[in-house]
Amino acid sequence: MFATLAAAVVVGHSVDHRPIELVHVPGPGPRVLVVGCIHGNECAGLAVVRALRRAHPREDLWLVPTLNPDGLADGTRENANGVDLNRDFPSGSHPWSQPESRVARAIVARVRPSFTIWFHQHLDLVWAYGRSSAAGRRYAQLSGLRYYHHRWLSGTATNWQSHRAAGGASITVELPAGRLDRRALARQVRAVLRLALAAP
Repeated sequence: MFATLAAAVVVGHSVDHRPIELVHVPGPGPRVLVVGCIHGNECAGLAVVRALRRAHPREDLWLVPTLNPDGLADGTRENANGVDLNRDFPSGSHPWSQPESRVARAIVARVRPSFTIWFHQHLDLVWAYGRSSAAGRRYAQLSGLRYYHHRWLSGTATNWQSHRAAGGASITVELPAGRLDRRALARQVRAVLRLALAAP
């Protein structure tokens, strides 16, 4: 029922030289990239990533526990340079200015995911637009969160991926405030594991 705990590989470092890890949990299905935390004070998604590391998925899972380890350590939205990483992607004012966003670019180029889930807090919704709309609607149905169909903000990871030729579908999942209880965690894990396999 459960696979052996997947090993983490360091694929880059933060401003303060904390490691950024990528975990592969192999499966035969489509590649799904999950980023548990990009804003250091919005990291309930870490629990989802921890649970997925022990899953036996049909999807091919690629997991980034946190893209912002400095923000996580300090409890801040921004990285150690005071930059919001989710405004540091193309269409932002200074794209790719931070090492963490450049690591994300390298991961997406390496993995070439069919689906990417970026966890945030605290809006209790799934945000998707354009070619990612169907995936966002499915995730909302599977997770029980509200579906929000609206244009992306400039400089966000989802906006960049949705305009990238090999970016796949990319959605923002805004979890509730605080820690996920057992039932809420189980819903999010189930949604990730069924996203690419659910009927349109």
